[in-house]
Amino acid sequence: MKTILPRCLLLILALFVTVGGSGFCGEKSGKPPGKFLGAVETEYPDWFKESFLDFNDDIAEAAKAGKRIVILFHQNGCPYCNLLVERNLSQQTIVDYMKKHFDVVAINMWGDRDVATIDGYQLTEKQFAEALKVQFTPTLLFLDETGEQVLRLNGYLPPERFMLALQYAYRSTPGDGPSFTDFIRQRAPVPSSGKLVAEPFFLPPPYALDKLDRSRPVAVWFEQKHCPACENLHANVIDVEETKALIRQFNNIQLDMWSKEPVTLFDGSTTTARDWAKQLGIHYAPTIVFFDPDGKEIIRSEAMFKQFHTQSIFDYVSSGAYREQPSFQRFLEERADRIRGESKDVDIWR
Repeated sequence: MKTILPRCLLLILALFVTVGGSGFCGEKSGKPPGKFLGAVETEYPDWFKESFLDFNDDIAEAAKAGKRIVILFHQNGCPYCNLLVERNLSQQTIVDYMKKHFDVVAINMWGDRDVATIDGYQLTEKQFAEALKVQFTPTLLFLDETGEQVLRLNGYLPPERFMLALQYAYRSTPGDGPSFTDFIRQRAPVPSSGKLVAEPFFLPPPYALDKLDRSRPVAVWFEQKHCPACENLHANVIDVEETKALIRQFNNIQLDMWSKEPVTLFDGSTTTARDWAKQLGIHYAPTIVFFDPDGKEIIRSEAMFKQFHTQSIFDYVSSGAYREQPSFQRFLEERADRIRGESKDVDIWR
């Protein structure tokens, strides 16, 4: 097994923060800093490709063997990376499928190894991750035999949905055939009855994004009916006052990603919730897409949600920090340090 060890004595935050820094406010006041909880050390499978990180060579070798390339971006201490390995990659059907159809190349998003990109650039791992706007770990990029991206997964998916993603990524050709959204829906159809989970901060229809209060950023919640992950988001993740206080700083729009509910977009054009979800590349529910008041997408949160991550991404947008700090991960480092400096614990897995 390949072991990804922490760089320092503390385990560092994986999907969300890297513990670091010094001089906590709590230390200056005589109070100890808060605890840092939830980081997990991960052993990566020994069947991952031993790559020299020249992706043209990797793609050619994979194609010769009838395989495709998966680039896995991870972080030290990442609990979601650990979940991917210990929950998904411990299942024989998933492992057999991946070993047969893919070569997996692991990239540390903060690493310093040299990477030769497909278009000839020489970058470090962290420069490569930054160039591809990797904001979450694990992030997986699936490439076809020509180096074209077939699918990108931002964050952890549970085993059943992850297996569908693997099947799609191996069979699909960019620009041809069904979208990943349609592929998922055909194999995991959404029941036609049921209701979305209501919240008092959601704006009522009609949905006219061009007429929203421009002093506030916009959060569009793409959900669906009979969605356990959506129900968990509402019941266990955002159902705390600290989170709701951050959410209330936004214009919040909830859309059923499969519905024909009319939506007027920021530029005044009209569409439906279903068509807009497809245009934006919304693959699964829940997904929250954050826009500035002018309608430019800032960031999106998809896959698995936890309280600290959810609070942080709303804070990242509402505070305007994204204007000065393009890396959401760096923002999370600073936010975690600030909270711990107030002698409060940071638990990334709650």
